Amino acid sequence: QVQLVESGGGLVQAGGSLRLSCAASGSTFSSYAMGWFRQAPGKEREFVARIRWRYGSSTYYADSVKGRFTISRDNPKKTVYLQMNSLKPEDTAVYYCAAKMDDYGLGDGVNEYHYWGQGTQVTVSS
Repeated sequence: QVQLVESGGGLVQAGGSLRLSCAASGSTFSSYAMGWFRQAPGKEREFVARIRWRYGSSTYYADSVKGRFTISRDNPKKTVYLQMNSLKPEDTAVYYCAAKMDDYGLGDGVNEYHYWGQGTQVTVSS
């Protein structure tokens, strides 16, 4: 069983930066692929970024955030991060981290993930 707790959300002006953190419990954190998703009001939850636990912790990003967001992980601290730069108003959403118990596939589908955090609000003002 894995529990995930996100933090770091808040209100920021367009062009600004935020770093989200996701702290995980459980002894097998290093064996999970981790992802970030977001959900804006009235919209479906969408993929943001994924990091594998093997294959050199390779990463994969949604086109909408590529070049602006960076996902990383610190296995000893059982934490995954999402550094968000050059934020835009359209990045406003509740951001969720998620864990999947395998390291296959692109990892960009909601249904691929087994555990979810409670979410943290990110609001970008124009």
